[in-house]
Amino acid sequence: MRNTEADNPLLIDEDHIHVVAAIIWNPDRSRFLIAQRQQGKHLEHHWELPGGKLEADESPWQALRRELVEEINIEVTSAAPYMRVYHRYPERNILLDTWSVDEYRGQVRAREQQAITWIGPDEIDLYPFPAADIPILDAIRCSAKAEIQRLP
Repeated sequence: MRNTEADNPLLIDEDHIHVVAAIIWNPDRSRFLIAQRQQGKHLEHHWELPGGKLEADESPWQALRRELVEEINIEVTSAAPYMRVYHRYPERNILLDTWSVDEYRGQVRAREQQAITWIGPDEIDLYPFPAADIPILDAIRCSAKAEIQRLP
């Protein structure tokens, strides 16, 4: 379920925050990484896919690579666009640009004192996630169910 900007144009307000997020699977692709938002940040204590805001004149690919080094100590070597979601919160508008990380170097380690954990698609409902993440998590859950059904 990979989308590109050309495949799925979004109508968005000019006043939005562009954020990248990564779906990082463990080696057997049974669990993916989530991080807890820190106290004092928008939607504090919610869980999310690792990532962050684009800086000025930065592409989503550049932001993804930078954010994952800063946040969880890995260098992304291969990733593909997965899904883009535009969400309006009462206090801000978010364009969430999600990537599926296929390969990386380094050991996953929280570098910003945030909690991180690996979860399976069947554990998504055990964690509070921001509303913008829900369509992405639903897609992960659906693709995992499709994989299970294809197994002999």
